[in-house]
Amino acid sequence: MELANIEKLLEKYENAETTLQEEAVLKNYFTRGNVAPHMQEYAYMFTYFTVVKEDTYTKTIKLAPKKTKKMNFKWLSLAASIMLLFSVFLGQQEYKEYQERKKAEKIYAQVNKGLTLLSNNLKKGEQAVDQFYKHGTAIKKVLK
Repeated sequence: MELANIEKLLEKYENAETTLQEEAVLKNYFTRGNVAPHMQEYAYMFTYFTVVKEDTYTKTIKLAPKKTKKMNFKWLSLAASIMLLFSVFLGQQEYKEYQERKKAEKIYAQVNKGLTLLSNNLKKGEQAVDQFYKHGTAIKKVLK
C-alpha cells in the first residue's frame, strides 16, 4: 500500500501539486535507502537535494571599488560627447546638402519659367509671321 501511495505522490510531485508535508513524505522515503528498483532515479534526486541543502559557501566575495563606477561614468560621458559631436557634424553636412538642393530647385524653377515664356513668345511670333505671310500672298494675288 505504501508503494502505491508513493507513486501517487510522485505523480502529484511531477505535476507540481504536492504540499510541503507530501514532499517531506517523499523525501523521507527516498533518503532512508529502501527504495523500489523502478524508482531508484528519484532516490538520487532527493538525496542530491538533501546534500545540496546542507552546503554553504564559505569564501568571501570581493566587491569592486566605487571609483570603478566613476571611471565607467567618465568613459560613458566621453563616448556620449563624441557621438553628439559626430551627429552634429553629420547633421550639418545634411543641412548643407538640403540647402544646395533647395537652391538648385529654385534655379530650375526660374529657368523653366523663363524657357516657358520664351516658348510662348516664339509661338506668338511664329503666328504673326504666318499671318503676315498669308496677307502677303493674298495681296500678291490681288495685285496680279
